[in-house]
Amino acid sequence: MTLTRQSLTDGLLAELDSFGDLVRGLSDEEWAAPSRCADWSAGDVAAHLIGTMADIAAGRFDGLGTPEVTQREVDERRGRSPKELADECVETRQAAAGLLPMFDEAAWDGPAPGGFDGTVGDAVEALWFDAYVHADDIRAATGRQTEIGPGLEAAKAHVGKELAKLGWHGELPTADRDAHAFVLAATGRAPADSVAGNPPNIYA
Repeated sequence: MTLTRQSLTDGLLAELDSFGDLVRGLSDEEWAAPSRCADWSAGDVAAHLIGTMADIAAGRFDGLGTPEVTQREVDERRGRSPKELADECVETRQAAAGLLPMFDEAAWDGPAPGGFDGTVGDAVEALWFDAYVHADDIRAATGRQTEIGPGLEAAKAHVGKELAKLGWHGELPTADRDAHAFVLAATGRAPADSVAGNPPNIYA
């Protein structure tokens, strides 16, 4: 599916609000809990997502999403508390709210900076996907319930585009719980054969 510019903009900002609230509410024990992201704690997951938004706000696009840059984002925030990271999340959310309206329609539909394979709109969709899935990683690590919400639509749309690039032409599930399980499988968070369609890992 294709999400509108307004829904992508509003959705990303709302997801960042929710992410900041989630991080702020974590205890020290939960902060250190191991996550399903290899070798990362729940706090490391938060540091990566917030670090990505901080890099974008500062115009640091090169290498975003690579193992080296994601690890730098985590390392730079090592030792910070949930409150400190939540405060930074608020700052990056405010920066995003100021940055997003600056793109005119031509720029929105044009190539994204930093070598991202897609348009600016696609990149915003990918950021919403990232925030949604990493919030889910933290909830899973700390025993919280999965929250479906609008972010699942962004996650499903992004995963669908990435799977198409890999030559997968199956149908994306429509039911929320099935779609959530599918996103986990397509991102390597669950076995591919655990869902219909047997999707490849988009990160492999």
